[in-house]
Formats: sequence, structure tokens, C-alpha cells
Amino acid sequence: MLISDSMPLLWLVYGLLSLVVLVTGYLGIRFLPRLPRCLVTGVVAGLIWIPGRFSLPISESETYTGMAPAIMVAAVAFLQEEGGAFGSASLMLLMGAALGVALGVVLWRLTGRGAVATDEADDEPEAPPRRKEPMIG
Repeated sequence: MLISDSMPLLWLVYGLLSLVVLVTGYLGIRFLPRLPRCLVTGVVAGLIWIPGRFSLPISESETYTGMAPAIMVAAVAFLQEEGGAFGSASLMLLMGAALGVALGVVLWRLTGRGAVATDEADDEPEAPPRRKEPMIG
């Protein structure tokens, strides 16, 4: 069940909040042209959605290994000065940013072609049919 298990609920809340961040961020940078807007949004999406693996020592003989957003893994590893965990999380962040840029370019190409097609159609407006009005006298 979703409510009884906290990890799926945590990922669901994280996903919904990250969607809010992406949408408000995209709308917040509307002053930029479409390509930089798609690239910035893609990089941010790649940074906050790419997962990373971590491990925590529970006791001297046991460790807990799990998945978390790589940006969180990198932040905790940086604060705890763990070079190995920070290196792997940073590599995942670079891969996520590159994937986000690629998806941003694909999104720009898909939306850009539709905008060009509608712009070309708007260049030649059709004249409305003229009716001859009746005249008195």
C-alpha cells in the first residue's frame, strides 16, 4: 500500500514537487528565447531527477544501500567529505545534465517546427470575402 510504505510516498512527493519547480521555473524565465529556456529547464530536470546510489553504515557490520536523487547524494557526500560517494554522484549529475540538454534540444526542435509552420501560414493572411452592400438611392 502506498501510505504504509514510506519510500514510494517519498518518491511520489519528490516527483510532484520537482514538477512544480520545473513548471514555475520554465514560466519564470519566459523572457528568454525558446532554445535557452528549453536548455535551462532540461539541465535542471536532469539534475533533480537523476537517481544516485548511496550507502549508510547502520552498525559496524551492516550497511544500508539505497537510491536517492543524485543531487542529494552529492550534497550529503560533500558535507561529510566523502570523496568516493561525491565522485560517483557528481558523475551521475553530469550524465543527468547532459541528458537534460539533449531532451531540451529535442523539445525545442519539436516545438520549433510547429511554430515555424504556423508563422509561415500567418505571413499570407487570406482576405475575407467581400460582400457588396445594398445601396439606397
